Amino acid sequence: MLTSTDTVPLSGPLDAAALRRAAHPLTVTVDEEARARVARGRRLFHALRHGPGGADRRIYGADTGFGALVGYAGRTDDADQCDNTLAHLGAGQGPDLAPEIVRAALLLRTRSLAQGLSGVSAEVVDRLAAMFATTFAPAVPRYGSVGASGDLIPLAYATQALRGRGHAYLDGDRMPAGEALTAAGLRPLVLDGRDALALVNGTSVTTAATALALDSVRAAHRSLTALSCLLTDLLGCDTGFLDADLLRAYGHPGAVDVGGRMRQALAGGAPSGTRPLQEPYSIRCAPQLLGAAEDALRHVDGVVAADLGGISDNPLFFPGTGPDAGLGTGLGTGTEGAGEGKVVHGGNFFGQPAAFAADLLASVTAQLGNLAERQLDLLVDPARNGGLPPMLATEPGAQHGLQGVQLATTAFVAEIRRAANPAGMQSLPTNLHNQDVVPFGTQAALRAHDTAGLLGLLCGSLALGLRQAAHVGARRPTAPRCAELLDALADAIPPVDPDRPLDSDVRTAARLLVRYARP
Repeated sequence: MLTSTDTVPLSGPLDAAALRRAAHPLTVTVDEEARARVARGRRLFHALRHGPGGADRRIYGADTGFGALVGYAGRTDDADQCDNTLAHLGAGQGPDLAPEIVRAALLLRTRSLAQGLSGVSAEVVDRLAAMFATTFAPAVPRYGSVGASGDLIPLAYATQALRGRGHAYLDGDRMPAGEALTAAGLRPLVLDGRDALALVNGTSVTTAATALALDSVRAAHRSLTALSCLLTDLLGCDTGFLDADLLRAYGHPGAVDVGGRMRQALAGGAPSGTRPLQEPYSIRCAPQLLGAAEDALRHVDGVVAADLGGISDNPLFFPGTGPDAGLGTGLGTGTEGAGEGKVVHGGNFFGQPAAFAADLLASVTAQLGNLAERQLDLLVDPARNGGLPPMLATEPGAQHGLQGVQLATTAFVAEIRRAANPAGMQSLPTNLHNQDVVPFGTQAALRAHDTAGLLGLLCGSLALGLRQAAHVGARRPTAPRCAELLDALADAIPPVDPDRPLDSDVRTAARLLVRYARP
């Protein structure tokens, strides 16, 4: 049953919470203001195409070929032009994207079209909105987008599924798209060339994957901040490395803010007095590392917010404000119109901002993963963990404690590092040099999404280690907030005694941390 929190309006920018909720059925509302914008944009498109001067005015995709073939005439029938838009883009390969990414991307696409600058029909927006009340999700292959003219190939697969072609998921089951539409109570979309092009000419897959990845990394960052405090308290470390004057002198706002949060988490605690004067960097430099990550994530926050609130499409149709508003200066200028408005051809489907942001996000993820893995390594090492047994095993040799978990974290870190190679600098010309520079934002975003999931497992692994440390002899946390986190972990996960497979425990800890860390 839907609740009020399952309602998403298209009247303003979206946020990560709305994208997360799109994984499940929700109500997407198209208010009267949005309907008026869409209707106005559609009237302008028809006026510019069929009104005075329309015969001499070119509108990309309405009566032209696509991409490098823009200089050739398209198909004269609107339905054929729709097919002409989509058929040649059916060239994707690889496994299907996660349905939650596809549904989040379509929510973004719906919101962009509802701003009224794409010239689409109201039917398109209404039918897209209706889809979200079901579990329908198009089957979209992972590989094929360069993120330049938007996410052409993945969005073409999504659009075809909404037309009843290709495949889709319903209630998690993969089936022919036409069957899925019928079972969901949805009718196939009927599109003309402008509708079809507007559905594919945007960065919605890139933006959705980046936003969801950012949301996950944000949760992991908060989790790792809390776990660093719990590690500090369990081992009885001196907290002088969190001194407010010290961190202000460092000069970086992220470190100041993270240090403040860590001091709050450790409030009421007392060091044991048995630790070395200076802790290893994985403890002593945690506020600097986590603070630098915070500063970087704030930059990504801004890029994602801009993409969530922006309009990615080409061309765009702007209404006029006066009798001569938007009057074009002639063919070939990229801005062509009549007194009632103008059509502008440009590059608002170019995903470079998200490409750079996703690459930065992957770099942050790699270093946060390094920190989690190094803290777990410290925790299982009797030379550095205050005399706790090796691998936190209750009977070393007869039992092996966290040994398998630590091996897995090493593999996770290696995989994150491999995936962190920047995609946004890998530009290759394509499309007869029409797309002579491309951002590869889709690859950057999807890899950031993948590695964010691994980072969550690294945090879960560290949390499991901290829970086990308390079982094999670490002191009871002295700071109330740290004790609260340990108790939550202990309630959810039994001690490792005797050995057992720990894969599900790591996932349990990771899920608990996400709930604990969300603001």
